[in-house]
Amino acid sequence: MIDFNSKLGVHVSKRLREEHILWLTTVDSDGTPQPNPVWFYWDGKTIHVRTQPSSHKLQNIKRNAKVSMNFQADEQGGEIAVLTGEASIDANPPNPDPKYIEKYREAIPKIGHTPESLAAAYGVLILITPKKLRGF
Repeated sequence: MIDFNSKLGVHVSKRLREEHILWLTTVDSDGTPQPNPVWFYWDGKTIHVRTQPSSHKLQNIKRNAKVSMNFQADEQGGEIAVLTGEASIDANPPNPDPKYIEKYREAIPKIGHTPESLAAAYGVLILITPKKLRGF
């Protein structure tokens, strides 16, 4: 389990609450890592990622639930944080998801969606339980 009370844990917990992009890496059928930037929200225990039903990352997770997540580094290459964990899939999440919509309310129209159309297009929820953390 991750100690979110450690110095690094407190910092990463804040980033999980405040940042808008997280890189989610799954592994495809030939073993190649597939990093993708994703929108997400953190409930304090689980990272919630919405995706399209036809997403390759869903197929990757069905084959191998182990994933990694990382934030963008700062301009000097610092602020490194990498989480590893396990993902599960919820094909029938709440639509629209109030916490997800609240976090991305201003960004949703910028990608040509309403909260309702985003929920319809990104109707599958990936739930990620972080198990390990490394960084500086």
